[in-house]
Amino acid sequence: MYMRILGFAAVAVCLAMPVSAAVELGDAAGSYGISPAGSSIRFSIGKVGGGGLNGAFARFKGSIRIDNTDVARSQVNFTIFPESVGTGQGRIDSFLRSDAVFDAANSPEIQFRSTSVTRTSDTTALVSGRLTARGKTFPEKFTAELGGLKAGTIKFHVTGQVLRSRYGMDVGTPIYSNIVDFDMTLTGKRG
Repeated sequence: MYMRILGFAAVAVCLAMPVSAAVELGDAAGSYGISPAGSSIRFSIGKVGGGGLNGAFARFKGSIRIDNTDVARSQVNFTIFPESVGTGQGRIDSFLRSDAVFDAANSPEIQFRSTSVTRTSDTTALVSGRLTARGKTFPEKFTAELGGLKAGTIKFHVTGQVLRSRYGMDVGTPIYSNIVDFDMTLTGKRG
């Protein structure tokens, strides 16, 4: 549910750039490692009557390979470590890590592996792939928008929605929404 993530959107964004853009695809082509120092993975879950739950993951890793000759050959791999979830409320964080939600003890990773990247505009792309959480795998899609490329560092904004019930994390529904909104800022360093 968490990874609408992230890294795959970066590939999509880079691949979406036209030749006339400030950054050309040839300039963005290559392999990148996601740098936690310049990145964030935030999520929110709405609640009936307003409010809801907002949080972030402190630990994650990922890689992006942008192919400038064939967008379909680009790859995004991303892993989130659910034990690093933080909402600013210790009791809620412990509950999210428990077997009621992430089951971090038995499912220590949430993984996303891209299957396709489709350009949607000069600076955006749709990244499709397989998200695995709690031993369940489903197709998911994320939108990526290029934020820039400078001195071997690429930045992008990734958004998407995941249905948490698909991954056995539907505790609290219908009071809390089944939809998890992801808002990620990812920075990749060319490697």
